[in-house]
Amino acid sequence: MGNIFAGSEVVELGIQIEKNGRDFYNTLAKQSNSLKIKGVFKFLAGEEEKHIKVFRGILDNTGKFEPQGLDAEEYYAYMGALASEHIFTQENKGEGAAKDVKTDREAIEKAIRFEEDSIVFYAGIKKIVAGYDEKIIEALITQEEGHLKQLLDMKKLI
Repeated sequence: MGNIFAGSEVVELGIQIEKNGRDFYNTLAKQSNSLKIKGVFKFLAGEEEKHIKVFRGILDNTGKFEPQGLDAEEYYAYMGALASEHIFTQENKGEGAAKDVKTDREAIEKAIRFEEDSIVFYAGIKKIVAGYDEKIIEALITQEEGHLKQLLDMKKLI
């Protein structure tokens, strides 16, 4: 089995996840009747937009990095499996995923899964970026963890 992804391709998947996340949250905000939940989703859409810019900056600096501390073939197979399971790595899936949602509770539960999947995927990306970019990815993971906490707290309120 050869490499499934180059380092830059994995970062491009991160960009796609963020684009779909932005579209997902914008659509959920339009659908919600709750001003509080609508506000949370608008905030999260804005955060995803910021993350797109961060990943584009990383992409500019990402050469063909090999994974640190892992067999390259094993790593790329792992990232390929993660990507295939993460619906938001597919182009233009965010809005459609949101349109299937019927209630605010369902929206929040789906958003929680999205954030959890993103954290796992970004932890994998950390293995292919070097130095400064690794710290940027760690900061993104921390932000995604904050979004997850915010969604979990919101779920308790509804």
